[in-house]
Amino acid sequence: MDLSFSLYILLFLTGIAAGFVDAIAGGGGLITLPVLLSVGLPPEVALGTNKLQGSFGTLSASYNYIKKGVVKINENRAGILYTLIGAMLGAWSVQQVSAGFVEDLVPVLLLVVFLYTLFTKDPTGGAASPKLPRHLFFFIFGLGLGFYDGFFGPGTGSFWTAALLFFLGLNIKKASGMTRIMNFTSNIVALAVFILGNNVLYSVGLCMAGGQIIGARLGSSLAIKKGAGLIRPLFLIVVFLTILKLFYDTYLK
Repeated sequence: MDLSFSLYILLFLTGIAAGFVDAIAGGGGLITLPVLLSVGLPPEVALGTNKLQGSFGTLSASYNYIKKGVVKINENRAGILYTLIGAMLGAWSVQQVSAGFVEDLVPVLLLVVFLYTLFTKDPTGGAASPKLPRHLFFFIFGLGLGFYDGFFGPGTGSFWTAALLFFLGLNIKKASGMTRIMNFTSNIVALAVFILGNNVLYSVGLCMAGGQIIGARLGSSLAIKKGAGLIRPLFLIVVFLTILKLFYDTYLK
């Protein structure tokens, strides 16, 4: 597929913007996927290419959160394992069937996430009491959100952050860091499946990946420095805009 130089510049800048936002609050795929579809990629190729560029962003952000000591790999092993399995099943399934039936449910679930975060007292402060044992939490949400991210994807980061806040009682900075690790896991596994299905356009994906690395590094550094005061408002804005877009695409378009 031949694209102009100016279009590659646009894709690179899109990667920077998406990486920055995604590293703080999730929702980067809501920026990149429409752009990939707008340049004429078939849906399955757009999804696969989106996983390629997104993997670089989540890797960059994850590394930064780990390097700064916000999260540790050894406390996330169970989540990584279950997310890996779920993402593999989801990415395989979406290449076999239509993703349409999932789209109807997503806006409603995100609305619940938004309302919970908006009205819960200080969900971004100190850690609260966990409502599920850690291993059970990762079994349920690793498999479930891993499958969803491999199958469809929009809002996965928002779901992870909200689940970590509510069910494990983490503060929002640590929840944001753990979200990036889980996102990277599901992205890289789903990417492998899309590659096997020959549904990745490498020139476009790698161009956007360069922007993702820059944006994710900037976004994660800012989130670590500013903490809840930055993450919570941006998280709410991203989720709200995601809800509006998905409700429009699903029910009004």
